[in-house]
Amino acid sequence: MTNTNSSCIYRRHRFPPDVIANAVWLFFRFPLSLRMVEDLLAERGIIVSHQTIRMWAEKFGRQFAGTIRRRSAGQFGGKWHLDEVVIVIQGKKHWLWRAVDQDGFVLDVLVQSRRNTKAARRLMRKLLKRQGIVPRVMITDKLRSYGAAKRRTMPSVEHRSHKCLNNRAENSHQPTRQREKVMKRFKSAEHLQRFVSIHDPIANLFHLPRHEMTSADFREMRSLAVQTWREIAQVSAA
Repeated sequence: MTNTNSSCIYRRHRFPPDVIANAVWLFFRFPLSLRMVEDLLAERGIIVSHQTIRMWAEKFGRQFAGTIRRRSAGQFGGKWHLDEVVIVIQGKKHWLWRAVDQDGFVLDVLVQSRRNTKAARRLMRKLLKRQGIVPRVMITDKLRSYGAAKRRTMPSVEHRSHKCLNNRAENSHQPTRQREKVMKRFKSAEHLQRFVSIHDPIANLFHLPRHEMTSADFREMRSLAVQTWREIAQVSAA
């Protein structure tokens, strides 16, 4: 891979754009620690510290995720699944609130210290502001805070509240749980929010429902996702 002439986001960085973009892709695409990415780059003869990779992941990952988010605006489904999961950080409980559509694409995430109506309303307001549309249906578990928040935020939206209906949202937490183990827990609520805000849009780009398509279609969609990533990262194939 080589950098395009129009690329300027990598200015004043010692390493080439393709190395930086590949490191960011590895870290957010797969459940790898920073030191694992460091070892993978070292195998290619690229000597870079895991601290530098962390800086790349935060700086460039934020830009790439923002671009993906803008590109996907208005393209998600009208059935929203909302769920929350507890994350223990330094002995204190935090709640990771996440919304996904019916195809499993993450709409938004929000880390909060409470699991109540106020927290649910905050998530819904953020969703409406970012998505710019009102969902057709909202599906949640039996937590009553969702119903109370929905009546004040989206009173006209159909609300289905049942534990067995919300498996899609509950399953969406699995990548975060995997990364929590690899990273030996998140250091703070800000660290968790920063990570999921970057990770989930990138995961959306490579989210392909393989069981719903043929092998040929899957390979074509995967190639398209990789091509889109290169455009976003402003690098091109050699």
